Amino acid sequence: MIEVALLAIAALVVTLTLGVPLPFCFGSALMVMYFVGDVTMRGMMLWGFQQLGNPVLLAIPLFVLAGTIMSQSGIAASLLGFVNAFIGHVRGGLGVVAAVSCAVIGAISGSGLTGIAAIGPLLIPEMAKRGYPREYATALIANSSILGLLIPPSVTMIVYGWVTDTSILACFLATLAPGLLIMTCFSLINLWMSRKFDLVLDDKPTLSALSGHVVRRGWHAFPALLMPILILGGIYGGVMTPTEAAAVAVIYAIPVGFLIYKGLKLPNFLAAGKEAATAVGAIMMMILFSMILSQMFVYESIPQRLVEGIFTITENKVVLLILINILLFLVGMVVNDVTAIILIAPLLLPLMEAIGVSPVQFAAIMGVNTAMGGVTPPYASILYLGARIGNVKVTKVIPPAMVLIALGYVPVVFLTSLWPDLSLFLPRLFGYDVSP
Repeated sequence: MIEVALLAIAALVVTLTLGVPLPFCFGSALMVMYFVGDVTMRGMMLWGFQQLGNPVLLAIPLFVLAGTIMSQSGIAASLLGFVNAFIGHVRGGLGVVAAVSCAVIGAISGSGLTGIAAIGPLLIPEMAKRGYPREYATALIANSSILGLLIPPSVTMIVYGWVTDTSILACFLATLAPGLLIMTCFSLINLWMSRKFDLVLDDKPTLSALSGHVVRRGWHAFPALLMPILILGGIYGGVMTPTEAAAVAVIYAIPVGFLIYKGLKLPNFLAAGKEAATAVGAIMMMILFSMILSQMFVYESIPQRLVEGIFTITENKVVLLILINILLFLVGMVVNDVTAIILIAPLLLPLMEAIGVSPVQFAAIMGVNTAMGGVTPPYASILYLGARIGNVKVTKVIPPAMVLIALGYVPVVFLTSLWPDLSLFLPRLFGYDVSP
């Protein structure tokens, strides 16, 4: 039945290439499996809807809602001001502020779109005013926004842990070190590239003035800084599950946005809820269809056949990891991160375990690859959103974005694959089983 699976994948790829909406793309692949393969669609649909009732998935809409509220409430602006107090006067410091702020916001929202939505409108005009090329500022913030998919808690890791029956907390920890390393790489690349920009810099403050400025901004940002402390501390302290932490994030963000920062009003609160509902509806639709298609592949024993077929080509672990990274990169270019994980993880996990790669390390490998797809055309949803927010043509944003990806992202992708300790050190430290 491998021929039927290949035909279904071909239908999926063709419809994606033609720009057909994602649900219809998966529908075409499902129809191929139904009419040509030996699959009972009714049973698969019932199974799919039963899986959607899993409480673990409740964390996804809650984290998305927390992110949309945060971008409307002024929480993001206070975090940005606090980070800027440290290095805003340094040449290239504003770009470093962008990367770090997106990482902090990622630790709150679990989404890649929240960073560009919350930071972009504030920082892109400011960077342009200070002398950064507008297309470069947009590319930097868009690329940094994908840190929201790697800095825990991450929606993609919740989905991966659920699909592969791997500890979600271990998956969170596995992507943390690669995410922080990418943030550092972007910051260093920005400092290097900023040397050729004609930047307008603030006067260097005295130590006492800088200390006072940091204290004032820190006091103002204190309620916002409590959000990642509550969420991550609750999760890793064993006090809350990821779903409970997501609920706490929403409950905390509402009064902080209304009463402390006062950026949240009833109209934009309702708009945030509508935006979150729309995003969650699309995500859950993708989860349902891609999960059913993935289960059909399992039913037809496609993962086992894939392992056998690849091992006939080569059994070299390094070569296999390079080929798998290329495959994941190509998949990430045409579908979103959640879809890629649900569709590909069950297929490739048996192969990864066969070559001695832990499911926890594979979580990090999939995480960094699918996150990169968010800024890599033709899919590149985060990059397109950034271009719209930055009011610049996508064609002008792509060159600086590709420089950041090539120099700051691709090396971390291969480090994550070929150096297991990068992703496994923290899970081991917290006592999780990371054996293949």
